[in-house]
Amino acid sequence: MNVCLEVAGTRPANETPAWGAVFSLSLGVFGLVTAEFLPASLLTPMAASLGVTEGLAGQAVTVTAAVAMVTSLLISSATRRIDRRHVLLAFSVLLIASNLLVAYAPTLALVLAGRVLLGIAIGGFWTMSAATAMRLVPEAMVPRALSIMFSGVSLATIAAAPMGSYFGHLIGWRNVFLLAVVLGALALLWQLATLPRMAPNGETRLRTMVEVLQRPGMGRGILACLLVFTGHFAFFTYLRPFLENETGVGIQGLSVILLGFGVANFLGTSLAGLLLERSLHFTLLAMPLLMGIIGFALVVLGRLPIAHAVLVSLWGMAFGAVPVAWSTWITRTVPDEAESGGGLFVAAVQLAITLGAAVGGAIFDNSGARGVFLASAVTLIAATCVVSLSLRSRAVLATG
Repeated sequence: MNVCLEVAGTRPANETPAWGAVFSLSLGVFGLVTAEFLPASLLTPMAASLGVTEGLAGQAVTVTAAVAMVTSLLISSATRRIDRRHVLLAFSVLLIASNLLVAYAPTLALVLAGRVLLGIAIGGFWTMSAATAMRLVPEAMVPRALSIMFSGVSLATIAAAPMGSYFGHLIGWRNVFLLAVVLGALALLWQLATLPRMAPNGETRLRTMVEVLQRPGMGRGILACLLVFTGHFAFFTYLRPFLENETGVGIQGLSVILLGFGVANFLGTSLAGLLLERSLHFTLLAMPLLMGIIGFALVVLGRLPIAHAVLVSLWGMAFGAVPVAWSTWITRTVPDEAESGGGLFVAAVQLAITLGAAVGGAIFDNSGARGVFLASAVTLIAATCVVSLSLRSRAVLATG
């Protein structure tokens, strides 16, 4: 029988995969990430309605990321005695409550309170995503299940910003958040119908995460993960000014290139499961290497809009496999503590978002977008070296 190891005190995964539950979680991911991105596309009308500056309104995004990072470190310990089905359903309830509160909030303070709820839901869900996949499908199908879950991220990346902006103009920003409430409700109903009971682990505590980080290869793996995501978010944060200033494209060309990035990212995520089933180590190694090479190429090339568009799309496709690959690495490295490992993974990603934007901003002010892309490429090559030197011999990669 091909089943997973026990995860955090729960039953092994069924030999018959629960794909309905997996897709219900993917819809939940789509709802979470859509809600996370909405303020970026609705910032101006939100600020005007609330009577604050756009800079203050933008803190709705900052608060969500900060709370998600803290939640990722605490959620497994805080919910260690609660059925995982109930915990996952609670995240969808928080998604609905967050969007309702933001939609009707008369002040920025209440908007931020709603975004705190969303941060808890995002941090909690990502922490448990790998462990949940291990319980819903056989071991060999875990990468495919994770790629389905993460496809919700890619779809939200493509749809959330343009749809939020479009519908915000037609029906107002508050009604856009009410539409997000409907999306969350649909996800909750589907999850109620498909998610099985998943027994908790009463032994998971805060010190467990420290113990997991001290396991062989885990610390260096998290370091490599941090470098990969830092390199990506530095690139992605300053992609628009690069395309406008260095590539010389107008608003229409910019929209087409960004759409190409989003579509390619979705394709990369969708294909990641098949790639990972063949070789986890190759995927962990090849994706940041390819992204680093693309970063160098973008710096070296002159104003070649078509070439830049192709390279940006290739970057999107390569990065599409990255979250799935590192989540799969967690399930194979610490299968008995996948939730704690997932918490470390989410914390590393949230820290990478902060570092990529902050350090990238300092470099941008001094060297422009080319300097940011060069630093991003160097960071990604460094990540490739860490993966190559530190993870290749690990038993968890023996099958890859």
